[in-house]
Amino acid sequence: MPLRRTLTVSLFAATLVLSACRTTPVAPPPAPEAPATPAAPAAPEAAAAPHDNLNAVVWMQRTAEYGAVTETIYHAAVSHLDRALKDRQWDALVPGERANAATGLRPAVVMDVDETVLDNSPYQARLIHDGQDYNEVTWDQWVAEAKAKPVPGVVDFAKAASARGVTILYISNRATHLKDATIANLRAVGMPVKDDGVFLGLGTFVEDCEQNGSEKDCRRRLAGQQYRVLMQFGDQLGDFAQIVSNTPQARADLAGRYRAWFGERWFMLPNPSYGSWEPALFNNAWSEPAGARRQSKLDALDIAK
Repeated sequence: MPLRRTLTVSLFAATLVLSACRTTPVAPPPAPEAPATPAAPAAPEAAAAPHDNLNAVVWMQRTAEYGAVTETIYHAAVSHLDRALKDRQWDALVPGERANAATGLRPAVVMDVDETVLDNSPYQARLIHDGQDYNEVTWDQWVAEAKAKPVPGVVDFAKAASARGVTILYISNRATHLKDATIANLRAVGMPVKDDGVFLGLGTFVEDCEQNGSEKDCRRRLAGQQYRVLMQFGDQLGDFAQIVSNTPQARADLAGRYRAWFGERWFMLPNPSYGSWEPALFNNAWSEPAGARRQSKLDALDIAK
């Protein structure tokens, strides 16, 4: 074998040996992953600001008990209609509010409107949702919508009274400029409205009688001039008789004086949402901050000991 070829073969063989012995480099293991940073917890949604009226409005709108109570009251009232009609001395006005004899007058029933005939809890719910309190602008807007529904039981009672020839009179603290919208709402839910004169709103002129704030005594006197009032319906004590001093004790005294009339001549509807009972607890001082008014209500609680 020629020397060049021998050297070539030898070099080739050596190259093969060295190639076979060379170590294939191994990629270094991947660095361990850093532990994942835990995601920050989602910020909780801002809690709705507490509103003093929430439980009252939810109870009126969403419980079977509310409708059961109002139905009970109106069913009971129907059972007294015939007795009241037959008894010519039967009169649901307090003696000081009747200046003439009731005998021979046409029969009527006096009804408050709000929370007695019409359910305004959607308006109260709107205030809660919007974080607002009652004001005349939003109230007038709600009344103008004429969307209030009837309090359960009231339409059946009113139809029963109307069938017996009894006129329904609406003595309301809705202002007189809300008359048209109120009558439209009453008619829409099926309440009998004899004519525009059966609505006696806040601001109704009564000759020789000076109205004290929102008290209804002058308007009840006016009703008594033309009608023998068989029954009165309301959700506030002032719907039945004048409250001279709006204090808890004076209110209790007035209710106690006419205790025998409730359930026969006077029928009280439940309304935990608003009313003159509330300012009576803080000396009628609406100018006080909300916190101070709330504290007065807390102070009025009878706490178990």
